[in-house]
Amino acid sequence: MTARVLVVDDQALVRGSFRVLLETTSDLVVVGEAANGREAVHLVPELDPDVVLMDVRMPEMDGIEATRRITEISEARVLILTTYDLDEYVYGALRVGASGFVLKDTRPADLIAAVRVVAAGEALLAPSVTQRLIRAFVSVPETLPASLNGVTAREREILLLVARGLSNAEIAERLHVGVTTTKTHVSRLLTKLGARDRAQLVIAAYESGLIRPAR
Repeated sequence: MTARVLVVDDQALVRGSFRVLLETTSDLVVVGEAANGREAVHLVPELDPDVVLMDVRMPEMDGIEATRRITEISEARVLILTTYDLDEYVYGALRVGASGFVLKDTRPADLIAAVRVVAAGEALLAPSVTQRLIRAFVSVPETLPASLNGVTAREREILLLVARGLSNAEIAERLHVGVTTTKTHVSRLLTKLGARDRAQLVIAAYESGLIRPAR
């Protein structure tokens, strides 16, 4: 199945480079480009992309506000592009619905893999980077801690493992249950916590105090 990608960056050369790279594959197609967040929000309903490859710092409307609006009006998944892995803007983007982030100097093959991961409905958050990101910005939450009311003991256990970066297969192996069972628990967590994907489950785990950043 071919994944449709919208590339958003204020530099034409960067957008063109990403288009050329992504279109070297048979399963990814760039359906459009936008020079800022406002253009991206306007184009999403028209182009119906599966993935929006989104720069953060842009004129007129930045990537965070654009991500918030896009995730409100569509099922498109947003993959944030950033220059620095501890950029506070990244955390803000994850809060409003981004499915993950990659650095702009990521190797071409890894960027293609990242787009594929997000297109498949997974979150792209390397555990080591997630630890540093959360440690830097969750210490002073912008909102009250997330509530885990209604989450069962088993679901809390699985949420903890999701926050530590384990995949469904790894969680299933750790807990000696089937992968299908694990997927069911994760699906229920998404519903109960009002989370869009695993990226927001990670944030919920930290903001609820279920897991603390390593010091």
